[in-house]
Amino acid sequence: MPGLTAPRACLWFDDNAREAMEYYVDVFPNSRITSVQEYPDESLDEHFTGMAGKVLNGEFSLDGVDFVCLDGGPLFPFTNAVSFVVTCADQAEIDSFWVRLSHDPEAERCGWCRDRFGVSWQIIPVNMGELLTTPAKIQAMMGQKKIVIQDLVDA
Repeated sequence: MPGLTAPRACLWFDDNAREAMEYYVDVFPNSRITSVQEYPDESLDEHFTGMAGKVLNGEFSLDGVDFVCLDGGPLFPFTNAVSFVVTCADQAEIDSFWVRLSHDPEAERCGWCRDRFGVSWQIIPVNMGELLTTPAKIQAMMGQKKIVIQDLVDA
């Protein structure tokens, strides 16, 4: 329908939204920070105590996908209940994203990883559905941390 805007995810960071935006636009090709609005001088309102200069509203695009973010304090930490899917053309691309995004070995399973900011990602091959056509292949995937395409093909 004309006039509607596509939904965008909003990422609530404790106090490092700017660092996260800069990191993500470095990880993903064709990405950029589009705007950053900072919290005003904290003397304006007691709710802004300690937030002057932090990100009130940040907007960035990761390879054509738009996001917003903010520094909101520790009230709402990230969980695995929400993750972002990165579909990769081949094993080299999976490996590249995995190295840059996975920072918590305890969170790694079936192609899922968690970055240094606590955001969860699924790093999977573009043909994941085709690779999981038998119980043996699904079982092989369930035993993986990072997806290894050849192991799924061989299963």
